[in-house]
Amino acid sequence: MNKTITYKPLNLARWLIWCTFAIALIVAPLIFSKGASLSLLSQIGTVMIFGLSYNMLLGQGGMLSFGHAVYSGLGAFFAIHAMNLATKGAIWMPVSMIPLVGGVAGMFFGMLFGYVTTKKSGTTFSMITLGIVELVFACSLMFPEFFGGEGGISTNRVYGDKFLGISYGPQIQVYYLIAFWLFVSTVGMYAFTQTPLGRIINAVRDNPERVEFIGYDTQWARYLTLILSGFFAGISGGLSAINFEIVTAENVSAIRSGAVLLFTFIGGVGFFFGPMIGAVVGIFLTVMLSDFTKAWQLYLGVFFIVIVMFAPGGIASIIMLNLRLVKFDKFKRIWPALCAVCAAALVALIGVVMVIEMLYHLTLESVHGTTMKLFGFTVDTATTLPWAIAVALLIAGGFASWRTGRTYQQVWGEVNTEIEETIRRAAA
Repeated sequence: MNKTITYKPLNLARWLIWCTFAIALIVAPLIFSKGASLSLLSQIGTVMIFGLSYNMLLGQGGMLSFGHAVYSGLGAFFAIHAMNLATKGAIWMPVSMIPLVGGVAGMFFGMLFGYVTTKKSGTTFSMITLGIVELVFACSLMFPEFFGGEGGISTNRVYGDKFLGISYGPQIQVYYLIAFWLFVSTVGMYAFTQTPLGRIINAVRDNPERVEFIGYDTQWARYLTLILSGFFAGISGGLSAINFEIVTAENVSAIRSGAVLLFTFIGGVGFFFGPMIGAVVGIFLTVMLSDFTKAWQLYLGVFFIVIVMFAPGGIASIIMLNLRLVKFDKFKRIWPALCAVCAAALVALIGVVMVIEMLYHLTLESVHGTTMKLFGFTVDTATTLPWAIAVALLIAGGFASWRTGRTYQQVWGEVNTEIEETIRRAAA
């Protein structure tokens, strides 16, 4: 029996989800209001839009792009130039509309570059996008009049007359501007998935030959999708220009493209909300974690490898699989084994972190002495005891993870087999 909450002609569950999302955006800065929380929330908002736009290509269209930062970065450059022109009085452009400038720029370059890149698909498409991003990055250093050279282009987002007391000087006002565009863009990109083009691009991803057989042009479908993806990526770039008040060549680099690829994969390319989860995790690993350790890039790489190996569907797939157990009232059977695996993995993780941090201290910070702070304790990396503790935790946690993992896999298999049997009986 279908238990979806519906009331024709309204889907109450969908309205509930969107209202909850809007309330979360409004309430978030009231909960996380200390220190640099507002800045982090603003970054997460822009990266969410960027990741969702990238997922239009990868998750919905099966187009693995290594150059998506081109559309976001060029959108940011055009947006920041528009802000500078508006500051001088050369044009009329309120700050709240600056993201549209970035979106139009991203759409334009999507039309320009997409016509070339979407001629091919698969690996060839990926290699062409990599060439495009390297080309644009090289141009950003060759034409300093527009790109600002290595120093980039800076601006001041506070210009013009205040509207209802809003000047976009305080970070809280910038956050709510980003939250507004995040909500609008999310609704727009979700609406795209329900359109005929959104359905066709899914078919192009799964079976392009059959799509051509029924009379659709697969290249044209990919091209239109890339143009729309470029538009939303440009909005993300425009919001980034407002938030940071500076745009550099790094915004159009392959590094930025690789970052959104990592975040989207971590969140889950097979789910619409996956990139949003990836944005939160990605900002945590790249911004917050970098304040505590120099090994943050290593942790990010290892985390990405673990996700690809053990949860190819990303964090979103883990959430949805467990929600499936909750729906069929089976989660109570699996949570003891799940807690045991998590506890064992935590012990092993502590050992791994100790080894990595002590190695980094010995190799990069040895000039400051051999002692360091680790988990609130002072340890001497030149002595044997901390290394012995780290190795012991690593071995004990690894062995416990192996033992508890076998039990977890057995229970997981039994539970999911029962669910499949229940579904088959209901269908019969």
